[in-house]
Amino acid sequence: MPDGDTPLSARVVENIANIPPDTWERLAGRDNPFVSYPFLLALEETGCASNEAGWLPHHVVVEEANGDIIAAAPVYLKSHSQGEYVFDHGWAHAWERAGGRYYPKMQVAAPFSPVGGPRLLAGDAPDSDDARLTLLRALETVCQKLDMSSVHVTFCTEQDYDVMGLAGWIQRVGRQFHWHNRDYKTFDDFLGALTSRKRKMIRKERRQVADQGINVQALTGDDIKPLHWDAFYQFYVDTYDRKWGSPYLTRAFFEAAQDRMGDQIVLVMADMDGLPVAGALNLRGATALYGRNWGCLGDFRFLHFEACYYQAIEFAIDNGLQTVEAGTQGPHKIQRGYEPVQTFSGHYIPNASFREAVERFCREEEREVDWEIENYAEHLPYRQED
Repeated sequence: MPDGDTPLSARVVENIANIPPDTWERLAGRDNPFVSYPFLLALEETGCASNEAGWLPHHVVVEEANGDIIAAAPVYLKSHSQGEYVFDHGWAHAWERAGGRYYPKMQVAAPFSPVGGPRLLAGDAPDSDDARLTLLRALETVCQKLDMSSVHVTFCTEQDYDVMGLAGWIQRVGRQFHWHNRDYKTFDDFLGALTSRKRKMIRKERRQVADQGINVQALTGDDIKPLHWDAFYQFYVDTYDRKWGSPYLTRAFFEAAQDRMGDQIVLVMADMDGLPVAGALNLRGATALYGRNWGCLGDFRFLHFEACYYQAIEFAIDNGLQTVEAGTQGPHKIQRGYEPVQTFSGHYIPNASFREAVERFCREEEREVDWEIENYAEHLPYRQED
């Protein structure tokens, strides 16, 4: 970050392809695939992140007078609140009942991905937080110039969260369940850390999947073929048809992601008599495996737990990863070794009265989340150390 006498400016970039890939990677780092250049570019190229989808790219960059970019944020103008997983529908309804216009709004996020990671991208230099503060002021300015109701930075790192607090933004916490690798060498080592009852339960569930004649394997890189994507996309669309309506991702996106970041994709596929029956998509970061989408044609006992949780844990152990993040929802994950953790977001609302109401809500919500995490932690399946 340059000294205070160096002139800085901010601008909007409406296509990530207009930002040099090496610049984006320098700012975003290489740890988290969901803010990686290949992931975000694939979303834009295949129309998943587009005006038609209600995710209009509007990335904000801060640069020096010589054109060097020192900070950036993946920003989208949103005409709805779908695909975010930090829910603000109640805020939208309240503001509109009061005569306000909530949409469009600005969303700083990894689209369709309830995965924590950096959002205020400024590298890791000792003074990078100064660049983040400058970026936040730029986001505020863009919000006001475009007459937006608000800016939302969702599933950010705790570092981003703290900087937003310093900038006076509303801070909000949520809750997910993550699995942590305590230096396990094998899946049996993990089972050995559990109580006898939970250990037996998991072994029984895995055995019953096999007893149904289901074969489950984790594929990555060149082992993932078009036929696997054809099958998985069928599962993915079927899940959305039954639960949520229109799917966010297109078949073309999965192919583009395979081309650009295939080594970071871990696709768990289940088949019976040689025919695919279920699949679970994960992305691999530097230290974590991130579970994203799941689908199944049929009703098979315990297959969801095997494909989404146990295979992910086994892959993480075998590949030396420290964490498995299995997405949203999930108190049922606790008995399978996943632990409650906080998630973070920050929100900028120019209107003072609306801001005060949202801030009160977030303070009350934080107390509830803290209570939930404390309560869930008392029911973890791990053996107590002597």
